[in-house]
Amino acid sequence: MKLEVEVVSREIVQPSSPTPEQLRSYQLSFLDQLMPSVYNPWVMFFPGICDTEANIIKTSDQLKQSISKTLPYFYPLAGRITSDEMFVDCNDEGIPFLEARVNCSLSDVIENPVPSELNKLLPFDLYGDVGEFPMGIQSNIFECGGIGIGLCITHKIVDALSFFTVVNMWAAISRGDEKLVSPQFGSASLFPPRNISGTIIPKPKEKLMNKRFVFSASKIEEIRGKYTSLKNQTRPTRIEALSSFIWSRFAAATEVRPRPDSFCFITHMVNLRTRINPPLPEYSIGNFCSNAITIPSIDENGEICHNLVTQMRDSIQEFDKEFVKKLQDGYNRIDYIKEITTGYREIIYFSFTSLCRFPIYETDFGWGRPIWAGSAARNMKNLVVFMDTVDGKGIEAWVCLKEEDMAKFESDEEILASIAPKSFKD
Repeated sequence: MKLEVEVVSREIVQPSSPTPEQLRSYQLSFLDQLMPSVYNPWVMFFPGICDTEANIIKTSDQLKQSISKTLPYFYPLAGRITSDEMFVDCNDEGIPFLEARVNCSLSDVIENPVPSELNKLLPFDLYGDVGEFPMGIQSNIFECGGIGIGLCITHKIVDALSFFTVVNMWAAISRGDEKLVSPQFGSASLFPPRNISGTIIPKPKEKLMNKRFVFSASKIEEIRGKYTSLKNQTRPTRIEALSSFIWSRFAAATEVRPRPDSFCFITHMVNLRTRINPPLPEYSIGNFCSNAITIPSIDENGEICHNLVTQMRDSIQEFDKEFVKKLQDGYNRIDYIKEITTGYREIIYFSFTSLCRFPIYETDFGWGRPIWAGSAARNMKNLVVFMDTVDGKGIEAWVCLKEEDMAKFESDEEILASIAPKSFKD
């Protein structure tokens, strides 16, 4: 369904208390430097909160006052990233807060979400000028009185786990929770910045399409069983199995073949907090993540070799404390990717990131948890983002491919047999 969204107000919300002078300049870490200047998006849906004009005003005031009280805990988000992307000027200038009206009921959106339409519920273009505002919020009121809270935070300052630390702290303050755990900053002391340029994501030349595929718990178990039954395979995790399945069906649908002038690799984003010495708490804020790289084996018939799960697992297990120490000393994974792909005419890559088991449904602003939450359409080719379904049993896969590749992928018989009916929309 095409959404008509009208922004009715814009304002800047500033922190409720000033940032101390000694914290006014926040240095980005080496891992922050490597992250692209893009926003991470999220939209949370709550029913029946804004059923009257009085409740709309009350809810808006509650959200603005609580985010104002939250920003002092996450002071870089209310500042501005410097032009050299080395520091954040923590000047307390604040974040945009937009209010909008949507021309339909909340149920029209969440019954069959269309990723590209969800972008209309966000305060920014995901690939706009991130340097101006590190964070922004858009409160979307539906005709039925439901609300969709759209949020963007720059990847230059926070990774996915940090993102939800911000969201859930905001919700806790909104509902009056006094048992708050202060976030921990200081990633630059662990991963000192280097004299490098950041990751630039070029505007894709091809038209991209985003679709959402839902795998039920029973289908996931079938897929895990398939890979468990293969010779010398231990039982894969849900993410290992789905990653292998999606890559193999993509390769089959688009006829990926081993050729002398082509090179394939797969990446998985890995959380480094538990892998550093000593381990860091979950509320450590910054980009504490890096890419595990798998070079999949493919035979001349295009068949994915049976050890793909093992290959993926081994690449992730490479991230031990010694490997993380290399990253702390300036080992650049981007340079490594450039090195292994040099000389090839065609580079085929596939990127996976997982939000499964993240606290995405623990967000309670004082009126209960969201009835659904999701991402949006991204402009990054061959990207898959996994997240839990509302019941925590299934998995949603948000997939971004070239338009022609998506047409082949979504028509693949094994994909169609494995997803929930009507589970994908562009």
